[in-house]
Amino acid sequence: MDYKETINYLYNSAPMFEKVGAGAYKEGLSNTRALDEHFCHPHKNYRTIHVAGTNGKGSVSHTLASILQLEGYKVGLYTSPHLVDFRERIRVNGQTISEKYIIDFVANERAFFEPLHPSFFEITTALAFKYFSDMNIDIAVIEVGLGGRLDCTNIITPTLSVITNISFDHTQFLGNTLAKIASEKAGIIKKGVPIVIGEYVDETRPVFEAKAKEMGANIFYAEDEKEIISSEPTDEGGRLYHTKNLGTIYGELGGLCQEKNSNTVFCALKRMGELGLITKIDDNMSSNYKCIHDGFKNVCELTGLMGRWQIVNDNPKVVCDTGHNVGGWTFLSQQLNSVKCKNMRIIFGMVNDKDVNSVMEMLPKNAIYYFTKAKIGRAINEKEIQQTGLRHGISGNAYPTVEKAYKDAIKDADKDDFVFIGGSSYIVSDFLSSLI
Repeated sequence: MDYKETINYLYNSAPMFEKVGAGAYKEGLSNTRALDEHFCHPHKNYRTIHVAGTNGKGSVSHTLASILQLEGYKVGLYTSPHLVDFRERIRVNGQTISEKYIIDFVANERAFFEPLHPSFFEITTALAFKYFSDMNIDIAVIEVGLGGRLDCTNIITPTLSVITNISFDHTQFLGNTLAKIASEKAGIIKKGVPIVIGEYVDETRPVFEAKAKEMGANIFYAEDEKEIISSEPTDEGGRLYHTKNLGTIYGELGGLCQEKNSNTVFCALKRMGELGLITKIDDNMSSNYKCIHDGFKNVCELTGLMGRWQIVNDNPKVVCDTGHNVGGWTFLSQQLNSVKCKNMRIIFGMVNDKDVNSVMEMLPKNAIYYFTKAKIGRAINEKEIQQTGLRHGISGNAYPTVEKAYKDAIKDADKDDFVFIGGSSYIVSDFLSSLI
């Protein structure tokens, strides 16, 4: 099989959550442990940082990887989902895994893994862990796929664990209260491994405290340390952070949510300094923090991150963002409402396991809408989401593809308009793919 055939084989032979949803979810780690044993526990050959959370874990993972690369480490980065090419999920120093490695992995190992009937994510995780070992990396930043306790990345014993935040998402698997969701995500807390909590509420903090105490893990709250004094957006589309110990830092990622994400990163960096991974951060500001400054400034170039308030065009300004649940849209709605433009045009679609009605309530009422659907089975039909919009006081035309919706939006737009594409990672995926 060539690369395209190999990827299609993985998509079609192993249940893929992105395509089919709950039918691809496999509770338990038995397949993961069987694969791990077969490959001789490759994740034990390098250090790891484990990142969980409802929102922001991709931005946090990429930023930590960016800084570690500049510190001179050979860094693996495992994230999901991908936006354009499967290989985005698995990177070493920003470079995607090779097509040949994936082809050879499937050809050589399918006789072993086919009888297990693993999920797509179980195979992908085994592939990533083995690839990182074969590439002889120093450290990997591993993003949790779903939840934490039963996620197949949770076989690792990391140097540091991070939980960005907790909000309602995947409630059919993780529970219908913030405490239950926090309990699942707290499952990544390991014995004696420091844990950073990015954000908490009254309902979740006791859950984290109890789990950390049980595991003898030191727990640190980014919101309590508050490294960021203030921040503001820049004309270039990024964000400027004024910090206690690191001076003024320019962040390439410009979304409003990035202040919370960056504060989580700073708290994690302090722990990494204490662990000897980077220069220790203290009250005596040092030029040795250049790696942190440059890591924030160049995260997209260094790690290949896409889809986070990503500006893809000017005149009209076109922005896409992968925010796809209530937690993400809490920030996105504020950011959209702050945009100054002649007309706002929003290309919007969602998938069927999200809280569509709550997100719809947050959408700007004065925008022009282009309702559409992504090319996956879980996508809500464009006519259905159009009708849902009407019930929430927003209206627009319906389009069968993101590409068609975008073409019409651009045709309609003046140079002073603002065009936004989002509602789902898969809407952004289809959009970015259409630009190639």
